[in-house]
Amino acid sequence: QVRLVESGGGLVQPGGSLRLSCAASGGFFNIYTMGWYRQAPGKSREAVATITSGASPNYADAVKGRFTISRDNAKNMLYLQMNSLKPEDTAVYYCNRGPGIGYVPWGQGTQVTVSP
Repeated sequence: QVRLVESGGGLVQPGGSLRLSCAASGGFFNIYTMGWYRQAPGKSREAVATITSGASPNYADAVKGRFTISRDNAKNMLYLQMNSLKPEDTAVYYCNRGPGIGYVPWGQGTQVTVSP
């Protein structure tokens, strides 16, 4: 059974930074494209950034230039460095396999709140 555990969220002022982590267990983490997703209140979950098994990243336009996705296949870890945070980045952030691959059970997510 694959398990995903997200951490690193919190309350930060606009312009601040956070680093999210995702620990994956029970699956062949290193062969899949992985992604970070977010869901704001009243909105659908959306992909924020993805990274292939070979560490090629792709970003949603809303976060391009501010967020950096990375992975450590040896540790089964996925990261999201978020800089220059904006109030509209406020959401619960989740990790999972990339879109179209087939999601594993979602973790509990980690709350990111950007507010003065």
